[in-house]
Amino acid sequence: MAPLHWSEAERRGPPDPKTIKDLQEKAWILRRHIVCMVGPNETGHFGGSCSCADLVAALYFHVLRLNPLRPKDPSRDRFLLSKGHAALAQYAALAERGFFPVEELQHLKRLGSRLQGHPDCLRTPGVEANTGSLGQGLSLANGMAVAARLDGGRHKVWVLLGDGEHNEGQVWEAAAFAAHRHLDNVVAIVDRNGLQAMGPTRERLNMDPLAAKWQAFGWQTDEIDGHDMRQIVEALEGARAHTGSPYVLIARTVKGKGLSFAENNPAFHNAKMTLEQMTKALHDIDEALHHIRGES
Repeated sequence: MAPLHWSEAERRGPPDPKTIKDLQEKAWILRRHIVCMVGPNETGHFGGSCSCADLVAALYFHVLRLNPLRPKDPSRDRFLLSKGHAALAQYAALAERGFFPVEELQHLKRLGSRLQGHPDCLRTPGVEANTGSLGQGLSLANGMAVAARLDGGRHKVWVLLGDGEHNEGQVWEAAAFAAHRHLDNVVAIVDRNGLQAMGPTRERLNMDPLAAKWQAFGWQTDEIDGHDMRQIVEALEGARAHTGSPYVLIARTVKGKGLSFAENNPAFHNAKMTLEQMTKALHDIDEALHHIRGES
């Protein structure tokens, strides 16, 4: 099979205002899907899914070279959601990108559904690996990156990690390996929301200074506001162009971003929302969408 031929639009210069606006809108649409697919009085990982929504939107709708009509094309980029509990954000993006019908999002975690609580690469189109046992995603990305080199592939392997996930020693073993092998086809993105299931990351196991640790392991390191779409896009495009070493983007985010009752609240790492909370969340998300669209 011939490799995908990427359009000139995918060989981009600096992002234009319309691109940024469109991606901001997509991020809030993803948050709306997250709220609706879980629904009231059902348990879901709202916090980490909403904190990474801007990052996921930028990846799936601007950066990743993917074709939903050819999900297994060898020349595609690979994306791994190492923090697999944030699958809600990935499912929403995959549906919006056309890997499966948007209506299927309402089957989340139902018996027989392709959309389970953590990603399943055998059942869900567009998912590259089963994830959710924290700490393993970067190792998987390294394996894919080495395989790409052996096969002469030019694609990138992108992996999204949580900051609490950095408590796992396997993350640092993988970081050392990637630097030792000069895997410049690996890009790690850290959803640095400062909270994990049981509380603030600094209180559970303080990994600060995080950027300095990655640099010490030999990674090119960048830090941004993970909700500023222009910063996100410019950093990700820089990561694609970077050569010589693996690249890590540390994105400062707010856990539960966009859901006022869940923002910076570790209780909503995995929790239920009431119907009242859901109604408020959808109202706030729609207000954000109206603002982005310039609607009164």
